[in-house]
Amino acid sequence: MSRILIIDDEQSIRSTLREILEYEKYEVDDAGDGAEALEKMKENNFDVILCDIKMPRMDGIEVLEKALAITDTPVIMISGHGTIETAVEAIKKGAYDYIAKPLDLNRLLITIRNALDRSHLISETKRLKKQVSKSWEMVGDSEAINNIKEMIERVAPTDARVLITGENGTGKELVARWLHEKSNRSHAPFIEVNCAAIPSELIESQLFGHEKGSFTSAIKQRKGDFEQAHGGTLFLDEIGDMSLSAQAKVLRALQENRITRVGGEKDIHVDVRVIAATNKNMKMEIQKSRFREDLYHRISVILIDVPPLRMRKTDIPLLAGYFMEDICRSNGKPVMIFENEAMEQLQQIPWTGNVRELRNVVERLAILCDHRVTRQDVEKYAMPLTK
Repeated sequence: MSRILIIDDEQSIRSTLREILEYEKYEVDDAGDGAEALEKMKENNFDVILCDIKMPRMDGIEVLEKALAITDTPVIMISGHGTIETAVEAIKKGAYDYIAKPLDLNRLLITIRNALDRSHLISETKRLKKQVSKSWEMVGDSEAINNIKEMIERVAPTDARVLITGENGTGKELVARWLHEKSNRSHAPFIEVNCAAIPSELIESQLFGHEKGSFTSAIKQRKGDFEQAHGGTLFLDEIGDMSLSAQAKVLRALQENRITRVGGEKDIHVDVRVIAATNKNMKMEIQKSRFREDLYHRISVILIDVPPLRMRKTDIPLLAGYFMEDICRSNGKPVMIFENEAMEQLQQIPWTGNVRELRNVVERLAILCDHRVTRQDVEKYAMPLTK
């Protein structure tokens, strides 16, 4: 049931509004002045707030400003002495809407309904952001992971280009996402491109877009990933697999902050921070003329190397516990506990697939084990991968 707070110094108005809203199946609370209302906002969660403007001691505009500092709840201003100027000021200050007295009941109920939709949307957005943030949580307390976290804190607020290196499954994408989330570009898109998964003849169209008719299947104009990431971050995963022709165009884009769509002639300005990742030895790729040295120097202003899991075994208990809790909760199961010997056994596995392999094994254990994970369970369900 949605909760509504009524703020008005007139008891009769509070009583009338309470009666109407409770009839409409809302849960209602009220306050006779701004100070009382602010206390109630700190102690309770409301879905919509109705606030009178003309009140003694603290007027409605002041209440509005203080309310918005402590809550995201939509505030609807009501007044019998209002003018257009008052309404405009209230909206500028952040009010959801302004309704003049005497109140039009139909308009009031429609406005409340719309405000509730907004309130629920804000709550859902917060929940999803929290869920997404949790799914990209960086788990570990080893010296190597702490060094990476410290590097992210230092580098993220800048626009410096970053090259992330490491074996498959170590968490290079995770590092890239945290660099974006902690940057000044976090409000803008994070666009990921897997350079190894896109055929070489299509990578340029993917990155820079194309004009209609520029090749056989180009039936309409398409914006490339550089344009889509404008203002945000472009993550070039497995950049070591990019074709030399595409590398040349990426180098130009980084030098000039401009791109040209395939089949087009117009230069398009782009404001993009590029983060790249690879599992290859880039110095060796340069020596074999498979990667441009000038592009390497462009993308590697900052180097972050993510060590394999076998080099940070102290993180395995934290990771295994985190994955087990996440998997069990997602499947509606009680969280399983690892026995000490089982965890010791997990730490002995070389984990050639790194964190990705560990998560798969934990998911297997969560599905196939009963209540607790024993050493025998690990030997039965995880060890065959090492043979």
